[in-house]
Amino acid sequence: MDWIETVIIAVVEGLTEFLPVSSTGHMIITQNLLGLTPESMTDADKAFVHAFTFIIQFGAILSVVCLYWKRFFQFDNTPAPAGSGLLGTLRHKFYFYWLLVVGVLPAVVIGLVAKKSGLLDWLLDSVEVVAVMLVLGGVFMLFCDKLFNKGSDETRVNEKRAFNIGLYQCISVIPGVSRSMATIVGGMTQGLSRKRAAEFSFFLAVPTMAGATLLDLLDLLKEDTAWATSHNITMLLLGCVVAFVVALLAMKWFVSFLTKYGFKAFGIYRIIVGGIIIAMLLTGHSLAMVD
Repeated sequence: MDWIETVIIAVVEGLTEFLPVSSTGHMIITQNLLGLTPESMTDADKAFVHAFTFIIQFGAILSVVCLYWKRFFQFDNTPAPAGSGLLGTLRHKFYFYWLLVVGVLPAVVIGLVAKKSGLLDWLLDSVEVVAVMLVLGGVFMLFCDKLFNKGSDETRVNEKRAFNIGLYQCISVIPGVSRSMATIVGGMTQGLSRKRAAEFSFFLAVPTMAGATLLDLLDLLKEDTAWATSHNITMLLLGCVVAFVVALLAMKWFVSFLTKYGFKAFGIYRIIVGGIIIAMLLTGHSLAMVD
């Protein structure tokens, strides 16, 4: 990957990470458009591109901590209920973080199974899966506002709601589904308003992507380190910075748009993009703009 390819993919990641259009799916499409296909790369390059896909997502996710730092670093300083004990007192004080732990648990289990089985790597190589899931998810989003738009800003996330939202997040292991869409819809099914569901989706992304990034780094360090050139490390840092800045700009716009207009526009976009890719694949056309 050169610096132009790195910046293009990072901009796509930053723009799409918090939109319900699948950032991973869009990065896979972008990689194919740039000619970065598995067949065109060495094993070391392929390992690096897979890691790059996850690591720059974490760069984008850090924008949540920056934008919502007052919410993210919150502690409950009110007295814990009588008889709580040490663990109960800690749970009370750090309740926000406890909810994130509960919410991320399902993704930890499913993610590890998908990664160890090799399913995740296969999915990341499949632009066909991305295209189909974009269309299916887009059709669903045309109707989900009417199905689930009964939430309230007064509804708060508790352990049960956090765990259930975490179960929805597991669906996003399939590229093209969108982690953002899965968790926001999951929150809406639990009685949260679109705004509250979107914000908890942002918060839950932090431990989820931090864990995914850490696992990818550990796997890369265990295997052949031929990928760890000064050039690739520089590209990783550049990608993270670009994704962080772009995501920071895109996030506030998304919350405002989603609150006012819902999912329909994103659903139409997904159907158009997925439909174009399916048509190209069925007619034997390559997505690669660069051969």
